[in-house]
Amino acid sequence: MNRQLCFNYIEERLNTLAYRIEIRGKLNLTDIHILSESFFADLFNLIFSYKLKDANIEKQNIASIDLIDDENKILVQVSAVNTKEKIESSLSKEILKDYKGYRFIFICISKDASNLRNRTFSNPFGMKFVPDKDIYDIPSLLRIIESQPAVKQKEIADFLKEELESDIPMEKIDSDLSLIITILSEENLDGNFDSPELDAYEIDRKIVFNKLQDVSEIPDYKIYYDRLDEKYRECDAAGVNKRLSVYHTLRKIYKKLVHENKLSGYDIFYEIVEQAKHIIQGSKNYTLLPSDELDLCVSIVVVDAFIRCKIFENPEHYTYAAT
Repeated sequence: MNRQLCFNYIEERLNTLAYRIEIRGKLNLTDIHILSESFFADLFNLIFSYKLKDANIEKQNIASIDLIDDENKILVQVSAVNTKEKIESSLSKEILKDYKGYRFIFICISKDASNLRNRTFSNPFGMKFVPDKDIYDIPSLLRIIESQPAVKQKEIADFLKEELESDIPMEKIDSDLSLIITILSEENLDGNFDSPELDAYEIDRKIVFNKLQDVSEIPDYKIYYDRLDEKYRECDAAGVNKRLSVYHTLRKIYKKLVHENKLSGYDIFYEIVEQAKHIIQGSKNYTLLPSDELDLCVSIVVVDAFIRCKIFENPEHYTYAAT
């Protein structure tokens, strides 16, 4: 996905999580609050390169402190409550006398905490705490993430996908792939194009050659290679060469992007995925799919085209194996 689409995904996931935390809290379902502590530890470690861990595992009975990073001297409270009293209650715990020189961070995981940043707080044990910088909520986190490099945003999006999306059953992937192949193969085959090439097995060399090392989908989704091939063979057995039509559609997208834009290989890959999704969603035969299913299956198809040398360039003396 490109930078804007990547950020949109992150924004949707974090705001959905915040909404669920708030609603479940009103229903007295607080299990998600507890799980959120480890989630936000991992998220902050990823964004800021901290080494936060569960404080109750590292240090017994640190009242009102959920996460701790002894190396960077940070104490964190994770809360769904956004009140001055909540923060002052944490800052007043006598256990904090043992953590002189530590920075105190407050993360509000379900509500906007902007009204707290200009407040003055009682801090009896002199913790390092600057409200304007050390109080986080979802909007402030999103502003920080928006300013991150594209590669870092992709890492965060991948983390959220792993943490917040449930596994898609293989039967559903099969069904979705069939739909996507059918729609992509509907594109007009105007113009001349080469006959089917040979499959590529030196994937790593091609990845490096095209500067795609940060595209995690290629190594992750190549496991679907045989399953997608089976779907194409089913079409071939029915006398319809949808494989060739899909390859042609993706190659047209790739060539147009190379011709019109000065994008990196990384950005080109995700733009191919997005344009293919746009074609699919605009088809009269499209059946609405959840965004994660659509993204997964289109990425599988694009990775397959990459492996089979239909998109991106091949390094010199590239070795092929026959289809």
